[in-house]
Amino acid sequence: MAIELIPYDSAEHFKDAESQEELLRDAIETGDPSYLAHALGIVGRARGMTQMERDTGIKRQALYRALSKDGNPTLDTVFKVMKALGLRMRIEHAEA
Repeated sequence: MAIELIPYDSAEHFKDAESQEELLRDAIETGDPSYLAHALGIVGRARGMTQMERDTGIKRQALYRALSKDGNPTLDTVFKVMKALGLRMRIEHAEA
């Protein structure tokens, strides 16, 4: 008997700006670059990758690849994606 799998995309659960910001904050706080790339991909899919392609000038396929769980986006890509999403990064002292 074959197991039937149901397609799942976590982007469906991050439609509002508040939950997207929380996801990205958590990704940054972990210090895991692959988690941050994946979180940016989730937010990008939630907002629409076609629009992000237009706003960043990066092909959708390249965005999907770079912002996947195993992706390794360049810093240039991260900044373009953040700008397209209307986000900015801020530097502050970490507590010891």
